[in-house]
Amino acid sequence: MDNIKALATDIQNAQSIVAFTGAGISAESGIPTYRGEGGLWTKYDPSKYASISYFLQNPSYYWNFFKDVRYPILKKVKPNKAHLALFEIENAGNLKTVITQNIDGLHQEAGSSSVIELHGTTRTIICMDCSRKYTIGEAFTKLERQIPPLCTKCSGILRPDVVFFGEMLDPEILRDAYAAAASCDFLLAVGSSLVVYPAADIPLRAKQAGAKLAIINIDSTPLDSVADYVINDAAGKVLPLIT
Repeated sequence: MDNIKALATDIQNAQSIVAFTGAGISAESGIPTYRGEGGLWTKYDPSKYASISYFLQNPSYYWNFFKDVRYPILKKVKPNKAHLALFEIENAGNLKTVITQNIDGLHQEAGSSSVIELHGTTRTIICMDCSRKYTIGEAFTKLERQIPPLCTKCSGILRPDVVFFGEMLDPEILRDAYAAAASCDFLLAVGSSLVVYPAADIPLRAKQAGAKLAIINIDSTPLDSVADYVINDAAGKVLPLIT
């Protein structure tokens, strides 16, 4: 508890906070993690549903997964106490940006106004030919008629606006994330295993630039040894205590 009180004081005194979030924060809303016990990768083959090469070979595999698994989850989940706590810190004036590895859009739904989505979002669906954008609701309506769903404008195949395995992160988005990390005075890493690069390099860059680093995660991470705070507990339990 003393550690949390000290963290709360530092958060209140910080002038420019960046939050870096991973799958753990969304897991508390009911979205299964990928790597953890019971994660999606224990039930579904990521070399198929999360791979751009397989998507191009057989887009129906992904869209069946989306229709049966992903969309029903996204339709019912809501931001949890951790998402809302980050919004409260933003309202206090010192949280400037949320950088997230998640693709669920829950930070925006919680009210966060500046969100850098490193891996894209499943809330937006795009045509691979003409780049027309659709909401997930519109895509699901199409799925009920045809798999894979096709673009109304040009009949191109639709895909989620996410970074598949085998694709590079958008260099402009990554650049913005690095810049935000390098200019903050406190980085709050929440619910991330900090093992997926280059995303996991972002908290380290903040630390190297002189920022304090707090890691809130159920399990240990490779950056625990350089962090100023390490709290191994649920984000929804810890974050409301530091707002």
